[in-house]
Amino acid sequence: MAMPIRWTPVSSNYAKNQSLAIGKGIYEYISAGGLTWTIGCYPHGSHEHLSDNGEYLSLRVWRKMDSIVKGIFHAFVMGRDGAPSVCHPNTSSLFTYISADNKSWVIGGWYKFMKRSELESDYLIDGCITFMCGITILPEDRISVPASDLGNHLGNLLDCTDGSDVSFSVGGETFLAHRAVLDARSPAFKAQLLGSMADANLDRIILHDIQPATFQALLRFMYTDALPADDELDSICSTIELLQHLLAAADMYHMDRLKLMCAQMLCDRVSVENVATICWVVLKDTTARS
Repeated sequence: MAMPIRWTPVSSNYAKNQSLAIGKGIYEYISAGGLTWTIGCYPHGSHEHLSDNGEYLSLRVWRKMDSIVKGIFHAFVMGRDGAPSVCHPNTSSLFTYISADNKSWVIGGWYKFMKRSELESDYLIDGCITFMCGITILPEDRISVPASDLGNHLGNLLDCTDGSDVSFSVGGETFLAHRAVLDARSPAFKAQLLGSMADANLDRIILHDIQPATFQALLRFMYTDALPADDELDSICSTIELLQHLLAAADMYHMDRLKLMCAQMLCDRVSVENVATICWVVLKDTTARS
């Protein structure tokens, strides 16, 4: 987690500092991440060739380091209403440096923060221009992003049935679901639930060509994009039998990824005892598609 921003004002007496040459600046110091940083304000730019011969004001931050440092340097020019200007594009600069010795420097900021003519016309207050500067120190390690849990959340939605708007009667068992999910996952269900077919206006749909265990696994896959673990499959019915029925259901509801997964799982389970049955299922599916 990044440390909070530490802010400090940097003021330039514009009339007094008009005589400063390119590369000459005024300096303020700010503490962030347990370290002291130097902020340099260069009214005529910090480098001649990088600030268009003094047309731009430069705003820079630096510190000598002997370790990895990542951070963000923030800077806002204060308006005449006393509030920081948020319309200027230069509001934050990411600085990062990996050093291998004790002579390395972390440097950030802008060589062309803003044109002097713009500063003079819009931000000069009582002869001074004020910048509000801050530093955020970022964690050294990469932020750990967890794996997607969308499938878990949608699976919970299926389990709790909140907001369900359609029910299916399969072999005497009732399954509640959400039309929008089924519509997004299956072209066949989309036509059945949202199209011009008769079932589109029904809240309860009776299915005859599928078994309850198969439909339960089919629904679970639609919501989570995953099949139950082997021990869960075995607790429902024979794994081979369920995969055979699920392959047929995937074909019926036009779910190509599920079909391939079932086919692969069946191939992984081929044995002397079941090879004839599995080959018949695969042949039947191939014939149906040809």
